[in-house]
Amino acid sequence: MNHSPVVLDIAGTTLDADDRRRLQHPLAGGLILFARNWVDRRQLVTLIAEIKDLRPDLLICVDHEGGRVQRFKTDGFTHLPPMRALGERWMRDERGQPGSGAMRACEAATATGYVLAAELRACGVDLSFTPVLDLEHAHSNVIGDRALHRDARVATLLAKSLMHGLLQAGMGNCGKHFPGHGWARADSHVAIPRDTRSLKAILADDALPYAWLSSSLTAVMPAHVIYPKVDARPAGFSARWLQEILRDQFGFTGAVFSDDLSMAAARSVPDVQGGAELSYSQAALLALEAGCDMVLLCNQSLGDGGRAVDELLDGLGDAIEQGRWRPDPDSETRRIALLPQTPPLPWDELMHHAPYQRALELIGEPG
Repeated sequence: MNHSPVVLDIAGTTLDADDRRRLQHPLAGGLILFARNWVDRRQLVTLIAEIKDLRPDLLICVDHEGGRVQRFKTDGFTHLPPMRALGERWMRDERGQPGSGAMRACEAATATGYVLAAELRACGVDLSFTPVLDLEHAHSNVIGDRALHRDARVATLLAKSLMHGLLQAGMGNCGKHFPGHGWARADSHVAIPRDTRSLKAILADDALPYAWLSSSLTAVMPAHVIYPKVDARPAGFSARWLQEILRDQFGFTGAVFSDDLSMAAARSVPDVQGGAELSYSQAALLALEAGCDMVLLCNQSLGDGGRAVDELLDGLGDAIEQGRWRPDPDSETRRIALLPQTPPLPWDELMHHAPYQRALELIGEPG
């Protein structure tokens, strides 16, 4: 079996010849969509249908969490609340009914997951990179209201409820950013965050949702954060985090996606080349060797004809030919398992579907 580990992007709202060539490359296994790829639902459905005609097995992905991270917001898409709103519901009990807030929050989280996934799937999207499992330490602006709660127990149960809703619509999930991005202050898009706590402290707090959800998560995305008391490398390049802790200790069996390799925290690994800037293919090889099944390269189809995307695909191809990297059939099996196994409800049918209508009510209910 081949291994198609690269998740790439496209520049616009239609495919050009370079897009078609890259999407048909045997090392391409997924496409991540952004707001720039969106005009309206008709255009999105047409675009994805053309992509699936080229590669029926390509995994169509998007960052669509709710709140400030939601790529499609018009032409009928529901404006989903930030995840913090679910955590706030949890804390609001009805008078004389301890725990009622928690129950209503879990039901709202399931409804949110269902609406999120059902709308995306009606347009052809296979996977959203959600839920965020980072805890709200009030340190990280890049996480902020994307986090469900400060308490790992609350975050875990709300995330599990959200994942139940995704599953009802036939979509998998991706917990992020393992083992936790909420404590580190820096934004890994532009800097290299560090979390200086001990392994014991991290495992007793931020990493708990991954241990508790190890049999429910279908995918995980590690953080581009360095935890120097555990490993000199960011988690996404660390075999200790991905293999020893996530897989061996927690028993996780799903797919592991690298975070975006174009982020500043992915371009320099302290113990590799003296910390000098890595090429995209070098970064991808480090991530794959550490235990990632898939590697993301975002926003590199823009500006220069996508040369960075070609460099990554060519570099991985050269590594195979030269024996520096061996494709992993188990990784490919995990990628394929993320493709939906049931047909979606078409949009017009979904709009009149009673469970969908009830889910919208639950999302909008006060408290």
